[in-house]
Amino acid sequence: MAYTLPSLPYAVEALEPSIDKMTMEIHHGRHHKAYVDNANKALESEPALASKPVEQLLREINQVPEKIRTALRNNAGGHANHTLFWEIMAPGAGGKPSGPLADDITKTFGDIGAFQGKIKEAALGRFGSGWSWLVLADGKLQVLSTPNQDSPLMEGQSPLLGIDVWEHAYYLKYQNKRADYVDAWWNVVNWSAVAERYAKAKAGK
Repeated sequence: MAYTLPSLPYAVEALEPSIDKMTMEIHHGRHHKAYVDNANKALESEPALASKPVEQLLREINQVPEKIRTALRNNAGGHANHTLFWEIMAPGAGGKPSGPLADDITKTFGDIGAFQGKIKEAALGRFGSGWSWLVLADGKLQVLSTPNQDSPLMEGQSPLLGIDVWEHAYYLKYQNKRADYVDAWWNVVNWSAVAERYAKAKAGK
């Protein structure tokens, strides 16, 4: 079962002005597609692994044969990370979370502003390419950063929200101003999708 590039759940221009149309076209249609194609190529020699959902593959990355482990870490990781990324954004979104997710964020970080500050700190502190994440780990919320296309799934954590801080995610519009990109990104966060991921993770799904 080969991985496939998921369609965007909105038009490529729908997240403007926070994320521009050309960036979305290149990011989804070229970068994400390349991760899918390269992951499928790596899996050609291991058809049994190809039948696993990408999340399971990443959770079991240390069991993957060494000869293709790095390729899948990078490319299956890129596929999973980007699939989540498209799903947790939406046009006309933003604002603040509500319900149990908001309560847990406030309990853990103090308030929403402090939480967003932690996410920004992790995003700006990532040297080179990577991601800033909100994860559920051992039943608790945690903010962390990963390099390249590493996924929190590889560490047994459940990713709830992730900001892509590879330059291809923002450079056309923001150039080297990663901080401005992160600030604008909060305008397109789909909190209902994040809350759904939170509820599933809390339920062990």
